[in-house]
Amino acid sequence: MATFLYKLGRLAFRRRHFVALIWVALLTLAGVGAASAPTAASSSFSIPGTEAQKAFDLLEERVPEASADGASAKVVFKAPAGEKVTDPGNKADIEKTVAALKSGSDEVARADSPFRTKTVSKDGSTAYASVSYKVTSMELTDESRDALEKTTDQARESGLTVEVGGDALQAMPETGATEVIGIAVAAVVLVITFGSLIAAGLPLLTALIGVGIGVSSITALASALDLGTTTSTLAMMIGLAVGIDYALFIVSRYRGELADGRDREDAAGRAVGTAGSAVVFAGLTVVIALVGLAVVNIPMLTKMGFAAAGTVVIAVLIALTLIPALLGYAGKKVKPTGEKSKVLGGGRKAKAAADAEGATEKKDNLGTRWARFVTRRPLTVLLIGVIGLGAAALPVSSLELGLPDDGAQPTSTTQRKAYDLVSDGFGPGFNGPLMTVADLKGSDDPKAAAGEIRTTISKLDDVHSVAPPVIDKGGDTAIISVVPSSKPSGIETENLVHSIRDAGAGIKSDTGASVMVTGTTAMNIDVSQKLNDALLPYLALVVGLAFLLLIVVFRSILVPLKAALGFLLSVLAALGAVVAVFQWGWLGSLFGVEQTGPIMSMMPIFMVGVVFGLAMDYEVFLVTRMREAYVHGERPGQAIVTGFRHGARVVSAAAVIMMAVFAGFIGSSEQMVKMIGFGLAIAVFFDAFIVRMALVPAVLALLGRKAWWLPRWLDRALPNVDVEGEGLRTDAEKAGARAADADREPVRV
Repeated sequence: MATFLYKLGRLAFRRRHFVALIWVALLTLAGVGAASAPTAASSSFSIPGTEAQKAFDLLEERVPEASADGASAKVVFKAPAGEKVTDPGNKADIEKTVAALKSGSDEVARADSPFRTKTVSKDGSTAYASVSYKVTSMELTDESRDALEKTTDQARESGLTVEVGGDALQAMPETGATEVIGIAVAAVVLVITFGSLIAAGLPLLTALIGVGIGVSSITALASALDLGTTTSTLAMMIGLAVGIDYALFIVSRYRGELADGRDREDAAGRAVGTAGSAVVFAGLTVVIALVGLAVVNIPMLTKMGFAAAGTVVIAVLIALTLIPALLGYAGKKVKPTGEKSKVLGGGRKAKAAADAEGATEKKDNLGTRWARFVTRRPLTVLLIGVIGLGAAALPVSSLELGLPDDGAQPTSTTQRKAYDLVSDGFGPGFNGPLMTVADLKGSDDPKAAAGEIRTTISKLDDVHSVAPPVIDKGGDTAIISVVPSSKPSGIETENLVHSIRDAGAGIKSDTGASVMVTGTTAMNIDVSQKLNDALLPYLALVVGLAFLLLIVVFRSILVPLKAALGFLLSVLAALGAVVAVFQWGWLGSLFGVEQTGPIMSMMPIFMVGVVFGLAMDYEVFLVTRMREAYVHGERPGQAIVTGFRHGARVVSAAAVIMMAVFAGFIGSSEQMVKMIGFGLAIAVFFDAFIVRMALVPAVLALLGRKAWWLPRWLDRALPNVDVEGEGLRTDAEKAGARAADADREPVRV
């Protein structure tokens, strides 16, 4: 592979006009396609195989006018102090508002007055009107949301307190500002790393081109493939992250080859042949992690994974072709390692880097000094690192998973205010009523069966009230609304859902009617359960495939095993930190956590997918330099030092960039986005700076030559991908390496 990529890099360097033209044409084509494509509606959210989804499908078939899975809004009214909502003036204003809600959008299925549905608190201070829509919250148009907000704003002018809850106002949070922050931090880190504005600008430019092509392609195909408006979010985040990483490593290797005295075309070829090989395999691990999301069997998550994987493939191709082409354009403006540009360094030139054996202590960089420290005290570093990560992971034992409701929103939002008003006026369970659907086709007396179902449910624990059954015109389906005593995200409500489902078996044997529980709360519970059930199979698939891939890359059993175990340590530690902050409330005020609660059920599987890909990036880039040094004749301990001398600075820069990109999301007002940003940022910190920078060299130092052991039969069976670039070495270089190895005295490192 190294030889093929070496030729590709040199070809791209020589034919830079042609290569640049191809990528500009692709970017233009994708942009035109995105601009001319029909606007895609948000794809519907479905969870195949869950009871909640089966109930929705049954209602869609038999009672389509009910719009059971449609968006909903709960418009809450509170009378001024000393007044009641039932006072004539207030009642008239509320009725007028309900009428305006009903006529405000064609997507409104119905809007029920609180005086008709008797949703008025006992003290008469609070009431709420329920608004149902014909489409799901993800398909609801901005015009419908605007009409809802305009109507409630007008209602406030009458002196009533009016707040809106429900999923109708849910919209994807804007992330443009956070992306700009991440790019700005990336630019600063790249300038510091390279000491050159031109060299720093190349990774940013190519990453933006890759993301532009990827996101524009998704937009262009969104309508045809039902990708939806949210599919590009993950693609943009991951594409930007890996795009900068991959270009960063190739440009860094190119500057190192220049420092070794190679001409620019040969340096570009060797950079692509060596670092480019690592990019290919690192990209493959990310693609495996993203495509593996299909295991969860949630269509929207599968589409997001495939879209992001496509963007990663584009980032890899750009790194292998466009980067060497742009290096050809840059010419002498990209300096060898150790030289700074005139703008940043006044043209000062550092001495040429000596090889690992001849380097003096004065010339050693921080990575070299750290690697030598670790290789002298590997057991101490290993114990401190493992104990530290283990301590951080302890809160995972208390992990509670769920999907956040409006009670997790910031207190300044109308959703949170509506949630609190309903809780105070009626009880927390009114924020998340359960929809019980009864299939009465198998019953001899449907009406009596529906009545018995209501009676059975009312006797269960944590039930506040059960509404009379609403039977459809065909007489074969009934809807029974159940209000829990506890809040929607509470464990008591989850237990109630399971209790109703458990009671369904007895009901069916007695009456012949089937009982299913659905609604937003039940759907959230089913989604959480589905994600929990998929976590271990997903982890086994992703880690297993990547383990096999890394065996091919490193030609070792223990190195990939160590990489996988280190990743699991970092993810568990990061999840522990998330639990401590967002569930327990530790340092919550520092991160703007206003309401503690269960951890988003998608968090573990999302962190495994994203962090695993990035962790394997750092593993491949750092350890391939060690493997390269070892294959070229260095002893195991010295190979670790050489790998750090060349790779530690660049890997650290890449990790800081990723942390900055993810940490930017902590400032979001959305609890879910805040949690994702914090979780990914802390996971990258743990994995890059503790696992890869400390545990990896410590374990390799303890293993010595055993780290690179591979059974002979497996060595013969595996393809030789030559990530180390051994095939690129000239006969003179090989002879020199053999002579140096023969002269080298055995040293215990």
